[in-house]
Amino acid sequence: MAERKARADALRNRETVLAAADELFARSESPRSVSMDEIAAAAGVGKGTLFRRFGDRTGLIRAVFDARIEPLRHAVEAGPAPLGPSAPPRERVPALLDAVLCFKLDNRHLSLALEEAGSGSPYQAAHYAWWHGILRDLLERMHDAADGTADGSAAGTAAGPAPESDFAAHALLAATRADLVEHLAGQEGMDHERIRAQLAAFVGTVLGQE
Repeated sequence: MAERKARADALRNRETVLAAADELFARSESPRSVSMDEIAAAAGVGKGTLFRRFGDRTGLIRAVFDARIEPLRHAVEAGPAPLGPSAPPRERVPALLDAVLCFKLDNRHLSLALEEAGSGSPYQAAHYAWWHGILRDLLERMHDAADGTADGSAAGTAAGPAPESDFAAHALLAATRADLVEHLAGQEGMDHERIRAQLAAFVGTVLGQE
């Protein structure tokens, strides 16, 4: 019973920390200015607790980000079309990129904080590799279908994804980078619908309008 209560307390403390960090990032003009001391104070815990639970500031930011994006990931993995796996690739690719963009527009400061953490590059992050892999595979399926090899019998498919699919997935995701989203929505003052429309037009150009 004592062990179960300790686990429940630890879970509540974790949720309190994540909520406090999320709120601080949302209110801050610059994600870099939010310190572990401030998060600990807002959550009512010692700074040592944060380091024990999350490792470092980047680990804490990643935990907040993962909690926020989990519903979207679930929709992509098991939800209905157009985000879910049952959707045709040509329909699913634009829907996935629009969903990523909308998430970053709705969570601008948190997304920017994650990209700015560490080296500032998103490419080594697990979540980036996950999105890239999904897009690359969908683009590869489109490539195979266009070549009449949707069954995967092409030599290029057997050897792995075509280089152009791998690069195209990177290029498409680059259009949703948090620093670009922040620049467009913040510095340039573009409204969300205009940014979404421009991304949709860019994706259509990359995929080739039918």
